[in-house]
Amino acid sequence: MDWFPLLPASFVPETVLVHLWTKDDVIRVLGVAWDFVRSSVLAPFLNICVIVCLTMSIMLFIERVYMGVVILCVKLFGRKPEKRYKFETIQVDVEKGHSNYPMVLVQIPMYNEREVYKLSIGAACGLSWPSDRVIIQVLDDSTDPIIKDLVELECQKWANKGVNIKYEIRDNRNGYKAGALKQGLKHSYVEECDLVAILDADFQPDSDFLEKTVPYFVHNPEIGLVQARWKFVNADECILTRVQEMSLNYHFRVEQEVGSSTYAFFGFNGTAGVWRLSALNEAGGWNDRTTVEDMDLAIRASLKGWKFVYVGHIKVKNELPSTFKAFRFQQHRWSCGPANLFKKMVMEIIRNERVNPWKKLYVIYSFFFVRKIVAHLSTFFFYCVIIPATVFVPEVGIPKWGLVYIPSIISILNAIETPRSFYLVFNRILFENVMSMHRTKGTFIGLLDAGRVNEWVVTEKLGDALLKSKDSTRPATKESLMTRFRERIYPLELWIGFYIFVCASYDLAFGKYWYFLYLFGQAIAFFITGFGYIGTQIPK
Repeated sequence: MDWFPLLPASFVPETVLVHLWTKDDVIRVLGVAWDFVRSSVLAPFLNICVIVCLTMSIMLFIERVYMGVVILCVKLFGRKPEKRYKFETIQVDVEKGHSNYPMVLVQIPMYNEREVYKLSIGAACGLSWPSDRVIIQVLDDSTDPIIKDLVELECQKWANKGVNIKYEIRDNRNGYKAGALKQGLKHSYVEECDLVAILDADFQPDSDFLEKTVPYFVHNPEIGLVQARWKFVNADECILTRVQEMSLNYHFRVEQEVGSSTYAFFGFNGTAGVWRLSALNEAGGWNDRTTVEDMDLAIRASLKGWKFVYVGHIKVKNELPSTFKAFRFQQHRWSCGPANLFKKMVMEIIRNERVNPWKKLYVIYSFFFVRKIVAHLSTFFFYCVIIPATVFVPEVGIPKWGLVYIPSIISILNAIETPRSFYLVFNRILFENVMSMHRTKGTFIGLLDAGRVNEWVVTEKLGDALLKSKDSTRPATKESLMTRFRERIYPLELWIGFYIFVCASYDLAFGKYWYFLYLFGQAIAFFITGFGYIGTQIPK
């Protein structure tokens, strides 16, 4: 009766099937069905997915190699900003005094910055610039009345020392940071200012910050922005901060340097930069339509013809988020905002007549499409979804150049600007793949204008809170331990980790490509992150 399992159910009476079908027959039929679905449906679909992912990988590879070649030429030929633009230190005029110094407004936006407000205000007030040619403006959006009073007292303390400092508050937080900066420029005393320096609450510039940046504006009227580099004071705090340092060093030392030296354009980082007020106003001022108001302003100013200069030798100290929760919120904003801005501005960029076609192509393709969209989608879908899925479909093969060579070269190029952490490159790859899940989600939210598209969570700054917590000997209660445990669980990471672990186990047992060597490591990275064992933990 071996022919019964091969016939459709309609040809065999149900009572006969019940009595004649054995367990082996059912398994055999299911096996035939699986083979048919796998070869006829899954394999073609996964092959298409692999081709798409490999295409995106090639785009990333070309982009990275191109920027590597440009940055090598910049270093070999010494194309430093002071050689490409006229730069002369401003000198005191014996007859006119300090009148030849541009009037500078220093804006410090704040929101409940208990741990760092003293550091930032103190650093801004310590800038070596003629006291009659600088105004320090503290824009306090704090909702905690205690912190608000502390910030106001700190401003009053510096005012008593003769510093021209203004403490400004508003009735609401409309527009978040962009709204605060926009409101700050409406005060009458701003009309006498030529430049505006922006420093987030955890940024501490050296005293000569203005002396090194302002001369670019004085001698080059086409320059609208001078951007300094970030220096991370807590880069050695934990693995999370070390990995961030590697990524951001590449962003500053390569991406921004390439944009500055070739197209005189890059995305403003929102802080540690100085704007020409006329450029800011001509671009339309601050706009809160996305959560990347700094990038929005930079694009609009560039479309008006203004040039940007990145000065990597000027470093401004700041703090990296060392808790995973704070880092997740930051990465959501940094991935969702650019995608949403791209959707809103792509046609405006295309129609612009003041920018040459090559610069348009750079902004649309390289700056936005490859770096802000393709990079996230390719990383997550290829390494966390497609590769694991192919272990169940042996008909799908991934070429070694796309699986090993291209990713290895990209990873090396990304990490080469941080040689002291080069031994962590494999850890960085696994963690970046984990974070690509959130970045991909943020990218889709931005492109689709979905629910959390305008979510703004201020990145938590710890200052010396971590050091204080290490000195604390107060034992944690059972309730606080349970609460902290629940807060540390991230279900989405755990589900993806479980999926990859199942794929790795199947490949170990039945596979032929040895993917499990990578998949087990990636699954462990998702589990470690999902259980919250990354970053620092601050007691309540």
